[in-house]
Amino acid sequence: MEMNNNNYCVILAGGKGKRLWPFSKENKPKQFIDFFGVGATQLQLTYKRFLKIVPKENIFVCTNKNYEELVREQLPDLSDNRLLVEPVQRNTAPSVAWAHARIRKINSEARVVVTPSDQLVLNEEAFVNDIIRGLEFVASHDVVLAMGVKPTRPEPGYGYIQLGEATEIEGVYSVQSFTEKPEREFAQMFLESGEFYWNTGLFLANIGHLNKRMDIMLPEVLRNLEKEKKDYSIEDELAFIQENYPSYPNLSIDYGVMDHKEDVCVMICDFGWADLGTWHSIYECGQVKGQDNVVVDSNVILEHCHGNVIKLPKGKLGIINGLEGFIVAEKDNVLLICPKEDSSALVRKYVNEVQIRWGEEFC
Repeated sequence: MEMNNNNYCVILAGGKGKRLWPFSKENKPKQFIDFFGVGATQLQLTYKRFLKIVPKENIFVCTNKNYEELVREQLPDLSDNRLLVEPVQRNTAPSVAWAHARIRKINSEARVVVTPSDQLVLNEEAFVNDIIRGLEFVASHDVVLAMGVKPTRPEPGYGYIQLGEATEIEGVYSVQSFTEKPEREFAQMFLESGEFYWNTGLFLANIGHLNKRMDIMLPEVLRNLEKEKKDYSIEDELAFIQENYPSYPNLSIDYGVMDHKEDVCVMICDFGWADLGTWHSIYECGQVKGQDNVVVDSNVILEHCHGNVIKLPKGKLGIINGLEGFIVAEKDNVLLICPKEDSSALVRKYVNEVQIRWGEEFC
């Protein structure tokens, strides 16, 4: 397959990943971990996946200064001018705006896919085909295209996209509504309605439309620099970012995109997707492979156990009898045992409580 030089990718790798605590901690979040023991971290797998779609020189990675060395260590082929390092932690919209400004200077015909760095894709061929089809769609349509997958459970930890009217392209719809992390009863209603799809966090757009959208969402990002100096250098840009980035809003790209749903579409996809941000999603991945208890790269003996997720450190042996529907996860100085149902909410609660009572040592 011939690769299109107008295809670009922005990998978001600056999150703290605390919903997968205690295995994902602030000093080394889940995107930098070889969670499944396959010999590559989630960031490395994401980078490799997009090499099938995007030329290597067209892949950008956004991260936080706390994780710069981790990115450089794990992606040694990534050049300096393809790594965008936030001077302070912000949400995803400012980093996407910065990346799009960098790409727009390089190629005014670019089509860009923005992706999280910690997703599991079971069907790589279907994924590649869907992303390429999506990039071709946004090349000729001034919309932001979200990639949606059919929900399999009432998960409160995900965003939900309600389908609107069908477009002229098969499998692509306008967006009726967007709900981020609903309460469980609403998630159940969404599941039963058949009208709602999970938001994968993958967004595609042509660079011209993305520019207009960023003007609305974040009007000050790089605008003043462009007014002062049209042909600014990367050194000028980095100095401007260092000075101005702390004043940028803490805004998610998901919220920023979906807030103006009149120019947002969703493509229905089926490439075996899971957001590795929750323990329940880890369980679902195992279910796809026919497992009852999902044991992740760990040594255990289980008897009379059903529906559990087990993740233990190397060199540890777990012997468990009579457990049903629980997460058992140990990492360094923390052991977590909690019900699998609504684990994303429970983990958030425990992380906050541990921080208040014992500080950052355990988080």
